Amino acid sequence: MAEQNWKEQKSSFFAASLAPLLWTLVFFVLPMGIVWAYSFGRNAGLTEIDLVGTLDNYKRATEWLYLTIFAKSLGVAALVTLICLVVGFPVAMAITFASEKWRPWLLLGIMLPFWTNLLIRTYALMTLLGTQGYANKALGGLWGGASWLKTLVGLEPLPTWEPVQLLFNNFAVVFGLVYVHLPFMVLPLYSALDRLDRSLIEASLDLGAGHFRTIMRIVVPLAMPGIFAGVMITLIPALGAYLTPDLMGGTDSQMIANVIERQFKRANDWPFGAALSFMLIYAMFALIALQGLRRKGAAGH
Repeated sequence: MAEQNWKEQKSSFFAASLAPLLWTLVFFVLPMGIVWAYSFGRNAGLTEIDLVGTLDNYKRATEWLYLTIFAKSLGVAALVTLICLVVGFPVAMAITFASEKWRPWLLLGIMLPFWTNLLIRTYALMTLLGTQGYANKALGGLWGGASWLKTLVGLEPLPTWEPVQLLFNNFAVVFGLVYVHLPFMVLPLYSALDRLDRSLIEASLDLGAGHFRTIMRIVVPLAMPGIFAGVMITLIPALGAYLTPDLMGGTDSQMIANVIERQFKRANDWPFGAALSFMLIYAMFALIALQGLRRKGAAGH
């Protein structure tokens, strides 16, 4: 019996795709369209919005205050992506070149955080970084040990240990976002590295190139699709992150998603919140378009 070609069986293909298309339309396209329409409206009361077609909300979103928050959010997301890439690439290489016995367990360790709710993981991280958390206790122990060594050799002891403020600042936001998004970088990198022709690496080493040169000249160029995929998968969610900055950041550590949340919930300014939301979406679409243009240019060469 010949293999059935679903593309030629148009009625069957349409019937199979109808349910996901309707799901996407009802639960994604339609709600997004309503929010997009709100961005051109204005408040007419506590619960009413007049869709008057105004651009005032977008003009307000381009004020210096909000542009600064956008720029800061993009900078934080870029820094988080860079750290995830620097940390995730060696991790992905270690998993790729691990033995068949250990590779599934290493992959399980990368995917294990997905089995736990993000809120629970964030609170666990806050417990670790708090002034009475394990990180400060470890640092205090090292401080006390160094003070004891100084007294042992006849020197003045160190001053009394003061806990380091590791929470409610920019450091905590970046650290928390790296903790959350690192698996999103490692998995695409591993997928790309696992498809490498290892004979090229062996040939490079046999010809006298060192390990570092082989990685930079052979491994990194061949893994570039995975690198770009990991960058996009990490950068876009980090740019729109809300929970981690809200719980772990301070008053000067808020990102654009936190501003959007306040417009919808506290200020009850849905039109302006919708405009800010779509400014963020437009920025994400621009990043995706840039990646598409880069791929098209690379394919052209």
